[in-house]
This record gives sequence, C-alpha cells and structure tokens, in this order.
Amino acid sequence: MPERPSPHPAGVRRIPIAIGAVLIGAVIGFAGVYGVGGLQRSASGDPACRGAVELARKLAPLAHGEVAALTLATTPLRLPDLAFEDADGKPRKLSDWRGRTILVNLWATWCVPCRKEMPALESLQTRLGGPDFEVVAVNIDTRDPEKPKKFLKDANLTRLGYFNDQKAKVFQDLKGIGRALGMPTSVLVDGHGCEIGTIAGPAEWASDDAIQLITAAVKPVAAGL
Repeated sequence: MPERPSPHPAGVRRIPIAIGAVLIGAVIGFAGVYGVGGLQRSASGDPACRGAVELARKLAPLAHGEVAALTLATTPLRLPDLAFEDADGKPRKLSDWRGRTILVNLWATWCVPCRKEMPALESLQTRLGGPDFEVVAVNIDTRDPEKPKKFLKDANLTRLGYFNDQKAKVFQDLKGIGRALGMPTSVLVDGHGCEIGTIAGPAEWASDDAIQLITAAVKPVAAGL
C-alpha cells in the first residue's frame, strides 16, 4: 500500500494562514472603530491638540490630593463632537463651547457616586463658571426625562446648566475612544476641543486642589505655567 502523505505540512501551512487572518481581522476591527486615520495618527495624535498635552504636562504637579485620580493627557486627542440637548430640548454640540475650557461630566440619577458628586460640580461652576470656563454636566438617564430635573431641583442645584442625552450616545462616543469606562466620567477639555485630562469616578470638585488645578487650566499664564 502506498504510504499516506503526512498531514503535518498542510497543518503547518494552515497555522500562519490562521494567524494572518486573525491579524487582518484585528486591523479591520481597529479601523472600523477609529477609522483609517486612526491607524495613521495613533502614534502622534491630532497635531492641533499638542498644546493641550503641553498644558497637561505643566498641570501634572497640581494633580494631587482630591484630584490625584486625574489622568492627564500624554497624546494629542481631539474629542468627538458630542451631541446632546439643553434644558429647552435644543440640540447642542461640544463644538458650541469652542474657545472655552470646559469640564464635561456624564451623570445619571441611578448612579449613586454621580448624585453625590453633583453638589461639588455645582460649587465649581459657582466659583469658576464664566466666559472662560463652564461645567457641562450631561445627564444620560434613558427612561424618565423628568427624574434628573427633579433631582437637580430638590437638591437646589441651580447653577449647573441642564443637558441630557436620553440615548446615552455621549457615553458610547467617549467609551469608543477609551475615555468612559464607568460612571461618573469627567473630561477636562481645552478651547480647541482637546483632552487635557480625564478622571474615571467622582472627585471633590469643590476642594482647593480642584479649584487650583482648574484655575491653572483655564488661565495658565496667570497661574505661572
């Protein structure tokens, strides 16, 4: 009887083919999430956001105490033009705040740490809110649109503007770039829409540590940075 050819060569040949398929699939998946441009820019990021990274580097000594959990930007990153609505139901986008430093915060009434954090965000807005800075707190409750409004009213949180996204797409958009892993999430954004720093979880935004850092982020020259 003739000898059967050894099955090993075919198996060996299939291994690199399988590995290649996995790698190609991974590349396609990455491109699907970030786009082809994401592959090209992954190493250096958005050149227009290099100033935000430089500012983040200078702010690093201030990221301590109550804001020690703030992760400062090390790669230039422009945030997606997040879309949501204001208290009147009018469409708003992140680009509406171009030229101003903002703290984007995602919160929900079902999130206990979010509810506890809101008075501190109110205090931050009261102390530093103005032409150069604003806390943009976006609610992502997806069921009863009146519930978050009632929460703010009952807690006497009147200085924060009310913004909401009942589809919670803003969370998915930030999650897609690795900037929202849970709730609450806050992103400090410069006037060009670029990330300065991100914090996962609540922070004591009314603390001296937070006030000093945000003040320096808004007016770095005056802060000696």
